[in-house]
Amino acid sequence: MRMRPTLTWTPTEELSPGTTDLEPVADALSSGGVLVLSGAGISTESGIPDYRGEGGSLSRHTPMTYQDFTADAQARRRYWARSHLGWRTFGRARPNDGHRAVAAFERHGMLSGVITQNVDGLHQAAGSEDVVELHGNLGRVVCLSCGTLSPRRELARRLEEANEGFAPVAAAINPDGDADLTDEQVGDFRVVPCTVCGGVLKPDVVFFGEAVPPERVEHCRALVREASTLLVLGSSLTVMSGLRFVRQAAQAGRPVLIVNRDPTRGDRHAVTRIALPLGAALTTLAGRLGIPVDDGDARTG
Repeated sequence: MRMRPTLTWTPTEELSPGTTDLEPVADALSSGGVLVLSGAGISTESGIPDYRGEGGSLSRHTPMTYQDFTADAQARRRYWARSHLGWRTFGRARPNDGHRAVAAFERHGMLSGVITQNVDGLHQAAGSEDVVELHGNLGRVVCLSCGTLSPRRELARRLEEANEGFAPVAAAINPDGDADLTDEQVGDFRVVPCTVCGGVLKPDVVFFGEAVPPERVEHCRALVREASTLLVLGSSLTVMSGLRFVRQAAQAGRPVLIVNRDPTRGDRHAVTRIALPLGAALTTLAGRLGIPVDDGDARTG
């Protein structure tokens, strides 16, 4: 029987309710060398829902797994129909105050880098340059046969042409860009192949149940080793892909600071967890540090 990936986490011990004191984060940023690890919670203010927060999508939606996508043509049809519809909303998302504050911290030399678990590209859109996309980027598509990478907007155009008039109303859009559609709404949606070899196309993201490329993991581990502090922003740390870096930092004696409204799987490894909304918290930090945060959207494409 195929194992399902870990999607939820229940605390086995009583965790602190968190604090509202931003001083430890301000002190760490002032000292420099801070490595940011961000999760879905930093993008909720951009209209992209969280997986596990209040009203999170996991309460009604099970994300596509790599095993299902590669093994089942009908599963791919459902995925691409839903993802094609979701992309119309997902692709229009713009950075929020949290993304812009992180970019401002980077510009002022306070960060050693950003590792994001998100696939939305919003850190880069806000102006951050030193970003490792742990789980890939939904704006790219890869062929599973020949490895060719292509822009998502190009695939969106081809899917529009192959499915003229496809415009169902989705119940919701999920953090992975997957829209909630019924099988009836999916209908006979047509999937298009790779233009180079005719192979199966997949978004260039790490699906649940799929391993993060080893070289990417090692790069992130090196960033953790070189950082003075690990600052977690908006991640429940439920999945091991992010939690392992928190554990690594703590084991190496690097302070771990978490800004997340709800308890996380990494709380016991952290010096503190600040239970505040990210946009407001990071904007407050920038003001306290005398750092201007851009008002506008730095997205160029």
